[in-house]
Amino acid sequence: MILRVAEADEFIRAVSLEGSRADSSIPKDKYQDYDISYYVHDITPFYDNPAWVVERFGEPLIMQMPEAMRWPCGDGNFNYMMIYPDGVRLDLSFHRGVYQDDGEPSVTLLDKDDGNGLRPPMPPPNDVLYHIKPPTPLFYYSCCNNFWWCLNNVAKGIAREELAYVMDMFNGIVREELHFMIEWYIGVTHGFELSPGKGGRFFKRYLLPDVYKKYAATFSDGDYSNIWTAVYVMCDLFHDLAVAVAEHFGFVYRQSEEDGMREYFKIVRG
Repeated sequence: MILRVAEADEFIRAVSLEGSRADSSIPKDKYQDYDISYYVHDITPFYDNPAWVVERFGEPLIMQMPEAMRWPCGDGNFNYMMIYPDGVRLDLSFHRGVYQDDGEPSVTLLDKDDGNGLRPPMPPPNDVLYHIKPPTPLFYYSCCNNFWWCLNNVAKGIAREELAYVMDMFNGIVREELHFMIEWYIGVTHGFELSPGKGGRFFKRYLLPDVYKKYAATFSDGDYSNIWTAVYVMCDLFHDLAVAVAEHFGFVYRQSEEDGMREYFKIVRG
């Protein structure tokens, strides 16, 4: 259907597939989106025109058009994201002008101009863009310092019974730093030429079962006692990973910062 629609419209000059379906390293399943790009010289007929899309692809269960919402990108392109009654999700983007390579895996499905138009010849896709980046000493230290520092906000939030704030800090900034450390640890143990997946979706694939079990235990419900338990599990896990990463790269792990925050926990908890 994607190709049939493109072939029937003279304005659409090329079609490409992006995302996980274009990445051979990602296991295939029925939940993968179809990330499709149509390349056009004139985007006017396709810009903010959902009726055009519905006429050709059918009525979706739900549609989102980011460029017609509160925080548009404003780059002149337009994207329709749709989920259909059979569960298929289609993310259809209209791109004005020549394709710009941003490193994302991309496969050409149709090119009416044989590489001389909006879609130049492409090398085989790869996921190098998403490979883990080894840390510099400064980035490593910043991660460690920010992890321990921001836990003071979690502790105060628990003491004040500010649940929304606690969860925002703990599962936002603090968890983000943990994810950095997990990625570096995976790089140390498996090599850096791999992707941990968006949001850590492949952590379970690369972490030993006991390590992943500890990671899973860092997620808590809204009970403050359980949140404290998750905090201590996360602290122990971060320590172990950070020390291993430091030993691999010859970095200095500043134990005093960890000790200081753990002491602060005692003050807050009384």
